[in-house]
Amino acid sequence: MQLWLCPLFAFLLGSIPFGLLIARAKGINIRDHGSGNIGATNVLRVVGKKYGITCLLLDALKGFIPVVVAINLVQIAGKGNALHFAALDHFALVLPAAEQFKGQLIHVLTALAAVLGHNYSPWVGFKGGKGIATSAGVLLALMPAGIALLIIVWLVVFAASRYVSLASIVAAAALPLITHIGARFHHLQNDKSLPTLWEAGTWNKPLFVFSLVIAVLAIWKHRSNIERLLAGTENRFTRKSKTADV
Repeated sequence: MQLWLCPLFAFLLGSIPFGLLIARAKGINIRDHGSGNIGATNVLRVVGKKYGITCLLLDALKGFIPVVVAINLVQIAGKGNALHFAALDHFALVLPAAEQFKGQLIHVLTALAAVLGHNYSPWVGFKGGKGIATSAGVLLALMPAGIALLIIVWLVVFAASRYVSLASIVAAAALPLITHIGARFHHLQNDKSLPTLWEAGTWNKPLFVFSLVIAVLAIWKHRSNIERLLAGTENRFTRKSKTADV
């Protein structure tokens, strides 16, 4: 039951259009303003800073929460979990180490379902945001060290260009590389005397495939921004004009 309930829960939670609901509470139809996107950046630009930040956090949480639930409900014997909640152990399916791939696959499918729920929400005609905040939430649960590196990449590109969209695109493109590097340098049981996950063949293959899919999806959702960047018409982020979409 856990194997299909986790992705279903993730899609339903991910599909909640927080940006639309926050703006509507202020009497604004966010789809009729700015870029028309329901993501956090458009909410920040149209409704205000505190509402944009609230939307950003909620969009990230709807990615983070279902993945944490999946990690706890579909456990792998012998694998530690920094996000372990003992209260969920009674409901957990514990897979033997030999079925590690199945467990990793469910975790990744749950993550993907959350992002797809945000990007293609059935509540807004199967449209949605661009998935950056929700992707950050699922990655925080799946690979916290990786998300820290991605944030650094995002900040460096943003500081250099002042384009939120360009920073998001570059961070998305860097995700598969960071995932691959993690497998190459992360040692079994965090012991440098032991082989790396790559050498042992126990690296998280579903996570790497997920990183590729999520990178392509994020870049695809930014195709209109790419067109404006190439045309030189994409607006930079300033104190008075906050542009691009998350």
